[in-house]
Amino acid sequence: MRENYMVDMERGCGLALLLAIAAIAAACASDSNNICQWHGEVPKMQRRIIDISHAYRHDLPVWDSSTPLGSPVHLQHSFANGSLFNLSELKMGCHTGTHVDAPSHFLQEAYEEGLDVNSLDLEILNGLVLLVDTPREENITAHTMEKLNIPFGVERVLFRTLNSDRRLMWRTNFESSFSGFTKDGAQWLVDHTSIKLVGLDYLSVATYEEAAETHRILLRKQGIILLEGLDLDDIEVGIYVLHCLPMRLINAEGSPIRCILTK
Repeated sequence: MRENYMVDMERGCGLALLLAIAAIAAACASDSNNICQWHGEVPKMQRRIIDISHAYRHDLPVWDSSTPLGSPVHLQHSFANGSLFNLSELKMGCHTGTHVDAPSHFLQEAYEEGLDVNSLDLEILNGLVLLVDTPREENITAHTMEKLNIPFGVERVLFRTLNSDRRLMWRTNFESSFSGFTKDGAQWLVDHTSIKLVGLDYLSVATYEEAAETHRILLRKQGIILLEGLDLDDIEVGIYVLHCLPMRLINAEGSPIRCILTK
């Protein structure tokens, strides 16, 4: 029963809309002139949109750097310089701000196989997601994962950590003391859960000291997608619908990504 509860909820989310569509279809079918003249109103679904992406502002922290991002957008042509239009150029790293990791980020064999961001499964990047608070006194270890008691069957989880309390994504300099997954925490997730998407509130899902090996543990598991640099400030713990779309960058191991939650 526990294994299927997320699937059951997902099926039920659009029930009201399906009933409205069915009513419209029935009205059309009963039209003797085969001309549908629907004068009713489709019920408006109450929906709240929460943006969990950080803006690409000039003071955004950059991995392993004491210098913030600066402006990634530069005008190549502008009215001020006599052009007939404004035209900007975008320059920044693929792992800047809110972004997604592809398997090729830490796995050379995946890079050679072409497992870039364009190959990521959109079904995994969009769907029901669970937002949890992690214990603030520790990183996400195997012990932490066991305590969180995430039900089997949950495929997408966003982990809010001490990083949000410390507002690390709002600091201009990179902080290597951020909270994240340890190697044993990542291995526990792979061995004991059905999670296919992991999101965290700083520039890496893995701790600074164990970044490479922890990423490899998660990315070797086929189908796991990593979201990093999420803005999870002041959002209630619970179940949401996640919508994330990366740029279609060929041969890129990472991409900026716009992520929203709907409730």
